[in-house]
Amino acid sequence: MPELPEVETVVRGLRPALEGKRILRAEARRPDLRFPLPVRFAERLTGRRVVEVVRRAKYVLVRLDNGETWLAHLGMSGRFTVSPGARASAGQAGHNSGWAMAEKHDHVLVETEDGDRVVFNDPRRFGYMDLIPVGGEAESAHLRTLGPEPLSEMFSAAYLSDILRGRRTPVKSALLDQRIVAGIGNIYACEALWRAGISPRRSARTIPGRRAVRLVEGVKSVLADAIAAGGSSLRDYVHTDGELGYFQHNWAVYGREGEPCPACPESGSPGCRIRRVVQSGRSTFYCPSRQR
Repeated sequence: MPELPEVETVVRGLRPALEGKRILRAEARRPDLRFPLPVRFAERLTGRRVVEVVRRAKYVLVRLDNGETWLAHLGMSGRFTVSPGARASAGQAGHNSGWAMAEKHDHVLVETEDGDRVVFNDPRRFGYMDLIPVGGEAESAHLRTLGPEPLSEMFSAAYLSDILRGRRTPVKSALLDQRIVAGIGNIYACEALWRAGISPRRSARTIPGRRAVRLVEGVKSVLADAIAAGGSSLRDYVHTDGELGYFQHNWAVYGREGEPCPACPESGSPGCRIRRVVQSGRSTFYCPSRQR
């Protein structure tokens, strides 16, 4: 599932196509994705001007000029693609000729006044969309329980120390808890813990203090590096222009079971090879020598 860096990359790709633009046409080609689409979904998008496109955790938020917010979650295989000037390039075969060229799993299509087209494609239909009423973002069931953004000033060593104090859950599980910090998934939790030199099995209650400083630095640095690389392309994820992200080539531990730890001075020795364990049904990768 795309994590924070991938969703941030998608948001940055959507902004030039949508921000400040009026939605000329919208079409929902099925009544549901993972959940039913909102009532009159396409009709409520049509004619609206996009005020801004932002990210919250793993959600894309498209704020409209009537105060509503179009919320989208990519799920496992969802992706947005942007086709500049799609209407113009469709030729003069008729007003709807461009829509007829949609692919099988293109479920939501939007066209702006400039002729740019934004398409949401989702073969597995694990993604979902909603329209949040005017002034309702803070109370939305999707957003209200989320913790601070990991790249914000709110996510600090002091905050992490305070919220983890007394918790007996493994620290990796704590990082995946969206109520503690929003947007971190399995890949970047593994990578951040490796950068911080902290075992994913360590109890969260032992993190407050110096370990919290290292962990916050590890989280922020790995997310910033991943965003700069366009995220990690794993399975279905691509940028809005169809290009792949390439941060997967920079993974230190994730998916590298049995390989040498890239930071150990004794790289290649049995104790410095990446191990995999299962925590809460998910694979965790770490170096037992570097991470204590």
